[in-house]
Amino acid sequence: MAALFPSASLRQSDIEGKLGVAHFSLHNKKTTPIWQSGFSVKSQTKQVWIWTQKKEVMTAAVERGWRTFIFPSDCRELASQWTSLALLSPLFVEEGGIFDGEHIKVATLFEVSSSAQLKNLQLLSDKADNIVVDLLDWQVIPAENIVAAIQGTQKTVFAISKTPSEAQLFFEALEHGLGGVVLKSEDVDAIFQLKEYLDKRNNQGSLLELTKATVTNIQMVGMGDRVCVDLCSLMRPGEGLLVGCFARGLFLIHSECLESNYISSRPFRVNAGPVHAYVAVPGEKTSYLSELKAGREVVVVDQNGIQRTAIVGRVKIETRPLILIEVFDHHQISYTMILQNAETVALVGAGHQNQAIPVTSLKLGDEVLLSVQGGARHTGIQIDEFIVEK
Repeated sequence: MAALFPSASLRQSDIEGKLGVAHFSLHNKKTTPIWQSGFSVKSQTKQVWIWTQKKEVMTAAVERGWRTFIFPSDCRELASQWTSLALLSPLFVEEGGIFDGEHIKVATLFEVSSSAQLKNLQLLSDKADNIVVDLLDWQVIPAENIVAAIQGTQKTVFAISKTPSEAQLFFEALEHGLGGVVLKSEDVDAIFQLKEYLDKRNNQGSLLELTKATVTNIQMVGMGDRVCVDLCSLMRPGEGLLVGCFARGLFLIHSECLESNYISSRPFRVNAGPVHAYVAVPGEKTSYLSELKAGREVVVVDQNGIQRTAIVGRVKIETRPLILIEVFDHHQISYTMILQNAETVALVGAGHQNQAIPVTSLKLGDEVLLSVQGGARHTGIQIDEFIVEK
């Protein structure tokens, strides 16, 4: 058995100028409430209208909560048929805009084929609450241009998108994006892909419950292969990845965003743990650290439980000395984590001062944060079955 890793309590004077226990404070973020999309709903949530004449696409959209459909003016009979099959809100494209079944104007439709036309849009003077923009030449007019053009209006501006990837660009351009898209497609898979993307997006900013756990054992365990995860996003103090040796609990591993005398700050990196460990990914799933690669997405969480997604830019696997950390929660359930034994590797503490605690300064009795999970997983999906992890 490896010897108990020695540690000593730190004085405040020991902290200054070194990477001891780094303290930080964050302003509480406000989360955006989520409402179901619909043409009568005004909110900050991204809205989706569907433009299709394929019944299978309509069915898939309705099953996923999208009930606003756009029809050409000569397709009223089709709209009537679908309304008899499902609860939906048909809209019709006519001269002068988009109207509901009682010929009340719901949106103004602008066709734009040049940047000059986009600049001359009279959005503020239009009386309709919704604006639908049809970019006739997508390659000439970037998504950022239309987002910049609509700044200052309180109207909900939609762009017609033919693919989920186009819709994603409109939702994300210049950070805030447009208020909605009209997905014009006869492809059922387009519905599935857009809904999956929006589900991931809606999870961002939502609160994840984190649990306090007390450190009861610290041991050096020898050499092993550990994984550094470099993201395409910068992390702030208090943020990191959820990683765990066991499926039942994931530790909040702090990023390398804090300054030290040992190495320059790398706010895009988390020294996450050994190759076998689980890491939280979008969709309430996990992946093995060894499976991550450039282009994959992971869940970034802060000490308040606020989560967002980030894209992996690189994964680096190297052999390094490892340390084992065992904790118990208030139910006396044990959880284990293995990390590189280095000053830049830290857990997020549960103290009132919001500590990032390097593993080299960790001591028995310290409290850290973890996310309690279900007892078992299959291909990253949480399942309900008997399992023993030790």
